Amino acid sequence: MTMKKFLLFSVLLITIRSIQAQTKIDNTKVDCHQKYAQVFEKRGATPVENGIYDDVIITFRKGSMADCFYGKVKVQQGKINTYEMYLKFEDATYEKINKKLRYPDEEITIEGGMSRTMVTIDDELITVLFVKNIKPKKKAYVKAADPDFDL
Repeated sequence: MTMKKFLLFSVLLITIRSIQAQTKIDNTKVDCHQKYAQVFEKRGATPVENGIYDDVIITFRKGSMADCFYGKVKVQQGKINTYEMYLKFEDATYEKINKKLRYPDEEITIEGGMSRTMVTIDDELITVLFVKNIKPKKKAYVKAADPDFDL
C-alpha cells in the first residue's frame, strides 16, 4: 500500500511542477508595448505640447503580437494629427504611415504621455508613446543593513 501512495505522490508532484513551469513561461511573455505601458503607469508623464516629435515610439499590436518602432508625429491642439505620422528608417529618413483607420474622424488625444489607441480596418491597434515625457524615477530611501553586533 505504501508503494501506491509513493507513486501517486510522485505523479502529483511532477504534475504540479510542470504546471508551475508553464505558468512561469507564460508570465515572461511581456511585449514591448506592455513594458512601455508599465513605465508610463508607474512614473507618469509630463503634458505633451503642440509640435513635431521625432522621438516617439509607435506600437503596432495585433492579437498577442506587438512591434515597437521609432517614429515622428505632429501634435496639434493636444491631439495627434493622424495624417502626419511616420516610421523611422535606419538611415534616419521617414516613411508616412498609410494605415486606414476604422474611425478616421475620431480625435486621438494624449493622456499620460500615451495616445489614445487607434484601430485600423484590419483590427490592428496603434499607439504613440512620448517616451521623452516620462517623468524621472522617484528617489528611493536607502534601507539600513541588519544589525551585526557581537552581544
